[in-house]
Amino acid sequence: MNLPAGLPAWLSEIPGEQPYPLVFATVSGAHLYGFPSADSDVDLRGVHLLPVEEVVGLRTGPGTLDRMWTRDGVEVDLVTHDLAKFCGLLLNRNGYVLEQLLSPLVVASSPLHEELVALAPACLTRHHAHHYLGFARTQWRLFGKTGELKPLLYTFRVLVTGIHLMRTGELVADLTRLFRYGPPYLPELVAAKREAEHGGAPPVPAAGDDVARLTAELEAARDASHLTETGTAAAALHDLVVRARLGRSAT
Repeated sequence: MNLPAGLPAWLSEIPGEQPYPLVFATVSGAHLYGFPSADSDVDLRGVHLLPVEEVVGLRTGPGTLDRMWTRDGVEVDLVTHDLAKFCGLLLNRNGYVLEQLLSPLVVASSPLHEELVALAPACLTRHHAHHYLGFARTQWRLFGKTGELKPLLYTFRVLVTGIHLMRTGELVADLTRLFRYGPPYLPELVAAKREAEHGGAPPVPAAGDDVARLTAELEAARDASHLTETGTAAAALHDLVVRARLGRSAT
């Protein structure tokens, strides 16, 4: 387990409590994005492996499992996808699942997880920019309705993550590692978010102009990116799923 201070040690017990073996489980959400508050919940994301009899028969197992509970005052949100579904999402230019796969906050891993991480670069395309542009639009609209700090930070986070990805091919979800791309007041917003999970944003008169500027930068970075139009991992991911389903790969 590779987790920073502040996250409960009992997270390591969660994978063994699940109904199916986990290929991996990582921490997502505010902890991954670099601005958790004292009352932030813990978002766990990962992959489970259905047995072959729950895939080929008439009674199929769940493609997605979603569970939320509270332990020692900490709310935990666990979502896992079956391996085949997760690989399909990877091939569908889904930046969210790539962030889960490549999260450095690892609760549980396996040889299959290591294989998936190794294949991640072959899943990247310039079209992942659409994920970040769309997410930014959604969060900016939410900020306009609520005035809360959280969607404002999410807007900036996804824009700078997308810009960095398009320019370098490296996926970095932690906003605090990407301050150089954003406006100078981002550290102050992060500090305010760490004080409370929910609350109004301080006045930021330039936010609209800065969001528009970063959106244009992401679109330009997409158009100039060295990333390919399509990924090349489909055959390898298919082989991985078959081997795992037939028990030829250790989870």
